[in-house]
Amino acid sequence: MAKSKFEYVRYFEQENKCLKNCWIVVRIDGKNFHRFTEIHEFDKPNDINGLNLMSNAAVNVLREFSDINLAFGHSDEFSFVFKKKTNIFNRRSDKILSLVNSIFSSSFVFLWNKYFPNKQLIYAPAFDARIVLYPTDQNLRDYFSWRQADVHVNNLYNTCFWALVLKMGLSPVEAEEKLRGTLSSAKNELLYKNFDINYNNEPEIFRKGTVLVRKCISWEGATKPKSVIIPLHCDIIKDDFWNSHPEILDQSETPLVDKLKLDHYFVCEQKNFKM
Repeated sequence: MAKSKFEYVRYFEQENKCLKNCWIVVRIDGKNFHRFTEIHEFDKPNDINGLNLMSNAAVNVLREFSDINLAFGHSDEFSFVFKKKTNIFNRRSDKILSLVNSIFSSSFVFLWNKYFPNKQLIYAPAFDARIVLYPTDQNLRDYFSWRQADVHVNNLYNTCFWALVLKMGLSPVEAEEKLRGTLSSAKNELLYKNFDINYNNEPEIFRKGTVLVRKCISWEGATKPKSVIIPLHCDIIKDDFWNSHPEILDQSETPLVDKLKLDHYFVCEQKNFKM
């Protein structure tokens, strides 16, 4: 291609690269989703179809980027972890950020009718995104502990708030005032005494969010193992999760699991998840 006199403008472009030997975390968060869920009449305090839509959009991101070995989401946010050793797009932050966000956002819109066949998408949602680098495994684990702890705090409050509004008939202002300054123990007691709700029996997808991990399965007659993405609703703060999935931190090959065991995972952990 012949050069033109205008080509000099390309030198104004700057390349920002993610520091090597760091975990790359891309976090996507809905913009003004409180308004979006109100206008589209999401169930309160949790809309299972909305959560499944978010998770399926996240699955599409994992399908596109094999270097993402873990994702975690709840409410209107999802976090994606690229391996420390990834060299995707030469670790250019603008390329990684824009593509992850665009694939997630477009998937959310594309899949809308699958999860809300009787609701028209009135306007397109928007998501902001950021990249954060974490140098150590412990930093990464603490990040996910922070996000899952946030799930518990927000969901417990929202469960109480909407019970007061929808079941007791309080106004939103009155519900906020009643809950202001209360501890978790008081909120649990409020749910149990007034609404016969044991918060610990609420679905784990609401209380713990959704974790997406990769596994491989093989079966008789298959030419090669098949990579699958498994949704889990489990504790990721304690050691059990990380000990059960050591390939996440050591960045080893995706482990081969027994197909029967995998089927069990889908039966037990994928009750509300639709691929």
